[in-house]
Amino acid sequence: MGHIAGADIRMIKIFKAVVKCGGFSAAESELNISRAAISIAMSDLEQRLSLKLCNRGRSGFSLTDEGEQVYLAALTLLSSHQEFQQRINSIHSELKGDLAIGITDCLITLPRMYITDSLKALKQQAPDVNINIEMVPANQVIKSLLDGQIQIGVAPVFSKNLSLKYVHLYDEESYLYCSHEHPLFHIPENSLQAEHIASHDMVCPSYQHPAEIKKHLKQFNKNARASDREGTAFLILTGCYLGYLPAHFAHPWVEKGLMKPLLTKHFNSLTPYAAIARKDLAPNLILSCFMDRLHQLIDSSAAENNAEIKSA
Repeated sequence: MGHIAGADIRMIKIFKAVVKCGGFSAAESELNISRAAISIAMSDLEQRLSLKLCNRGRSGFSLTDEGEQVYLAALTLLSSHQEFQQRINSIHSELKGDLAIGITDCLITLPRMYITDSLKALKQQAPDVNINIEMVPANQVIKSLLDGQIQIGVAPVFSKNLSLKYVHLYDEESYLYCSHEHPLFHIPENSLQAEHIASHDMVCPSYQHPAEIKKHLKQFNKNARASDREGTAFLILTGCYLGYLPAHFAHPWVEKGLMKPLLTKHFNSLTPYAAIARKDLAPNLILSCFMDRLHQLIDSSAAENNAEIKSA
């Protein structure tokens, strides 16, 4: 291939997006370019590498064996390219470049907007920074960080990786919910029994969840599955299933009388959430600015809580 030019980096980024999205059509909105432009870039890249990277046609999109190897090499190259840009930014002391953040679903309803407020402060301080947010399943956040696809991850912490640093954000409370159409909804709390509740059908989450929920799930008929919390909410609202949801996420439905938690002292869990980054990242002014603001917000919130406790 010889030396790598700027045009090559662009084609490799397009290739990465196509693989990530699972095809040319799906990558159009991700890249904001036409399918024809994607097709031309992919053909040019194959010609540049003298390799066939993918199969495309009626049978769908798939990588060739060579394409699989090139994709892995592309991830390494783009991660190194991003790190190079970050090092240059640090030398020039300019807040320019990208900040890639991976966030798990349904955190927007949390009352303490640490991430949102930190991004706002970063944008005000550095208008030229490009902020890219990607919704990432909790079990993929760590992999995306270690692969260099994102610089910051926001996810639940079930165990810690020694290569990463963690900044505690929240302890998320979750409870067992039913909808207003479920038989348990109109039974008074003091008349409910755990054994009776456990006889009803339950949504089993296929995403990561705390040990307390795993223990409770063993008691239930688990004949529905959901890949995320929004899917769990959909099934609860049918009136046919019970399911665990974060209290902040369920709150709008509870306020409208469409859901209620059941035996909260028995069916509950607490999940710590953290902002996570790699320990070995090169000095990066953009990331440092974001993390500094995040720490300030957390410290300020802790001070306010302590003041409220003392005055109570």
